[in-house]
Amino acid sequence: MTHLTILHWITLSVFFLIFVLLVVLAKEETDKKIFWSMVFSSFLVISLLSVFSLFVLDKYTKKAKLVRITSKRVLLNETIMFFGAVQNVGKFEIGKCKLRVKIVNNALNINNLSGSSFYSPRSGLKSLLTNTKNKPSTVIKYFTIAKNLLPGRIYNFSATMPYPPYFQNANIRYKLYCH
Repeated sequence: MTHLTILHWITLSVFFLIFVLLVVLAKEETDKKIFWSMVFSSFLVISLLSVFSLFVLDKYTKKAKLVRITSKRVLLNETIMFFGAVQNVGKFEIGKCKLRVKIVNNALNINNLSGSSFYSPRSGLKSLLTNTKNKPSTVIKYFTIAKNLLPGRIYNFSATMPYPPYFQNANIRYKLYCH
């Protein structure tokens, strides 16, 4: 559940007033079937608009950034540990921050580009007949790194995820989601 700011409440009250106005205008209709269809359609449109506006307000009022993040691979149990801090740079409290960690094996760089890096022809029949284990080249994991983060505060976090032993020259990407 998201934390509602004063802007969220103002937006919800404006949409509620618009809905009440539309119901009052629909009262002019004498046929009950048309009246209820007008109320129902007004309710659907106002509900849809209010939900979208709440998501937009969340995007622009709940702002956070990763202050620092480091990773350390633990060879003993084939994991990777992430240490860092997240800071609320907005003016409103953030309910929850999630960190998406994406590890991509053999990321392309300018030194190892070739035609086979982009396209390698494969037969569908061969993949049906052979029983080879397909090793994924991308691992994605989500971590909840902060809850109830007040404005201006910094929260330290750590997270651990399995690291595939067959990865070589892996690229790690981070994305922060706060609401």
